[in-house]
Amino acid sequence: MKDSVLIERYTLPEMAFIWKPENRFRIWLAIEIHACEALADLKQIPQEAVDTIKQKAGFDVSRIDEIEKEVKHDVIAFLTSVAEYVGPEARFMHVGMTSSDVLDTALAVQLKDASTLILRELERFAEVLKQRALEHKHTPVIGRTHGIHAEPTSFGLKLANWYEEVNRNRERLEQARDQIAVGQISGAVGVFAGIDVDVEEYVCDQLELKPARISSQVIQRDRHAQFFTTLAIVATTLEKIATEIRHLQKTEVLEAEEYFSKGQKGSSAMPHKRNPVVSEQICGLARVVRANALAAMENMPLWHERDISHSSVERIIGPDSTILVHYMLNKMIRLIEQLVVYPDNMMRNLELTKGLVFSEHVLLALTRKGVTRDEAYRMVQRNAMQVWEQGGDFVSLLKQDKDIKEKLSTDEIDQAFDLKKHLRNVDRIFERVFNK
Repeated sequence: MKDSVLIERYTLPEMAFIWKPENRFRIWLAIEIHACEALADLKQIPQEAVDTIKQKAGFDVSRIDEIEKEVKHDVIAFLTSVAEYVGPEARFMHVGMTSSDVLDTALAVQLKDASTLILRELERFAEVLKQRALEHKHTPVIGRTHGIHAEPTSFGLKLANWYEEVNRNRERLEQARDQIAVGQISGAVGVFAGIDVDVEEYVCDQLELKPARISSQVIQRDRHAQFFTTLAIVATTLEKIATEIRHLQKTEVLEAEEYFSKGQKGSSAMPHKRNPVVSEQICGLARVVRANALAAMENMPLWHERDISHSSVERIIGPDSTILVHYMLNKMIRLIEQLVVYPDNMMRNLELTKGLVFSEHVLLALTRKGVTRDEAYRMVQRNAMQVWEQGGDFVSLLKQDKDIKEKLSTDEIDQAFDLKKHLRNVDRIFERVFNK
């Protein structure tokens, strides 16, 4: 930005600074000063007054709080505090403006800055997922549908799928940031009755915002609903990943688990416990972000040109959702970086059903020999159900089945159980994902 509200001054751990009162009032002051600059350019207020305002302007947060207790209006309290620094020339501030001109434009700056930090974390997260996906590109693992063993996949493909979704979330958030980065300086009901349109365009340009094409004293809240809904989607993607990790860390599964540091304790009662606490935390926080998205949508219908039913809500969901999503991303990045993967356990689980996971390949081999799909299905299923119910080795049963032996040779049956053949297209999928 072109004034003191600089995103470059924020560092990644300082998301909370965006929402501190000091920063909010700093943005308010920048808006008021830029409006004065534009009014002076239009010869509507003296340039000398603007020079004095820029030289003397300041505020005191505790003084603003003290004044607000009496006047019950935050913008008036702010302007009163600034006037105590500026002196008589303060009468040239806030000319033709209304409170929402300051509040909505400042909120746009805060949300734009916050989304920039979140986008940085999404980029970092995508890179971590990519590196782990490449690491486990050819690590076989059983795929599950309905929670039941289905067919083999690779752990790298799981990670690549998450990587692709995170990139879609980056695109969504970039679009939402573009929609939210809109300011207004349009007066009491948005008709510029007391201020020139050029002032709005100048202020927005200085803050690197777009001027709203039309407003009604407030910027329309569909923009905010899109923004907070996008944050909810990001949070839910993180919950989706965390839920998978929680399953993979189950004792009976144990294909992957969160890193358990030296000295860490999993339970106050059971010393043996190693719990997926970060993943569970992510799942819980995602519920809060989704709830906030609903609140943002509830903010869309306001009375006539405006009311302030949205204001109290946004004072909560603005900092809460952005800080939470930023925090969740930071935690998930570290989780994936340190995720402990157990390829041997993955192979053990893949082989748990004694070859049943290759049943489709046997079915297809039979259909290629002229057997109808329905008949091939019955032939394969009767052997599969025997393994389910009585145990035994699936491939051995198939080789003993007289109907199947008439159609498939022993070698052809063995080929249907070739894991490398099953995963032969992994490289091509990776090319589509990572070399686009």
